[in-house]
Amino acid sequence: MEGSTSILVVDDYEPWRRFVSTTLQKQPKLQVIGEALDGLEAVQKAQQLQPDLILLDIGLPTLNGIEAARRIREVSPKSKILFLSENRTWDIAEEALRTGAYAYVTKSSAGSELFPAIQQVLQGKQFVTADFAGPHLIGLEHKPVADAGERKKSVAPLPPVNVGIRHEVEFYADDAGFVDRFARLTRAVLEVGNAVVLVATEPHRTAIVEKLRRDGVDVDAVLQQGRYILLDAGETLSKIMVADFPDPVHCATLVGDLITRAANAAEGKHPRVAICGECAPTLLAEGHAEAAIRLEHLWDEITRRCDADTLCGYLGSAVPRQESSPIFERICAEHSAVQGCALGY
Repeated sequence: MEGSTSILVVDDYEPWRRFVSTTLQKQPKLQVIGEALDGLEAVQKAQQLQPDLILLDIGLPTLNGIEAARRIREVSPKSKILFLSENRTWDIAEEALRTGAYAYVTKSSAGSELFPAIQQVLQGKQFVTADFAGPHLIGLEHKPVADAGERKKSVAPLPPVNVGIRHEVEFYADDAGFVDRFARLTRAVLEVGNAVVLVATEPHRTAIVEKLRRDGVDVDAVLQQGRYILLDAGETLSKIMVADFPDPVHCATLVGDLITRAANAAEGKHPRVAICGECAPTLLAEGHAEAAIRLEHLWDEITRRCDADTLCGYLGSAVPRQESSPIFERICAEHSAVQGCALGY
């Protein structure tokens, strides 16, 4: 395609890779010419295809993204590299840009930053995600390595106070992956004094609480404090659904009151509420795809107004995977990140 930009997309998570490729190809001048699912394959395809631009994840099997970038620069020196990763660690971003990459964008910010980043990179300019406040990463490959003190100051705080509200989605192969992810997020949020709301099915709630107890979390204490709120997904849906669709007024009232209650129990100067939920996933699993997507949209509007983060968990078996099905794409479009890093905790 004359005048187009050829792109290689590298990510080991197939739904995210497909989502990015589909999104890019909506732009007439962007042409995805290949995909790779690990670092070694990325190097091989870069050498074979010589793409103009490579979107590269960091956490790759076989060969991590940073090492892959170093090798790619040797075999395809004209290819510009844009790291697209959910890793928000200062040291990792620093090392990634030292490979000669032009940009570092977090997946959480891809919805608003990916196309501007691509535009900057194609003009030969650097772009660094807004998740890293300040200009300290720009031109990093030309600067000496910052000392440990400077790096420590640059790490984003926990909880993430100075970042936008997140509404992330992850897809799990089985119940074990779902339980592990939600339990790890819950523990991380509680450890920094924030509040967590878990809206899940009874089997998932029970398994998550059991895992938290095994991991040393005093579940009874945080429940009593009000920093950990447990709700049943089915019961919650029964309170917000009207004629098989989520009602905006009912939804706003219930979710708003819930967030206020949790925020009042949170500790610290800048309290933050994280919601781990599977209400929309429950609707989708029951065959109500349009209702699920509408709920995701309402949920996003309400939680942004109320300053609460959300991680939605979908079991892969409930999500249509056919290329012709728009459901997966529409679910992803309602979120700030797909397969995010658990809201930055």
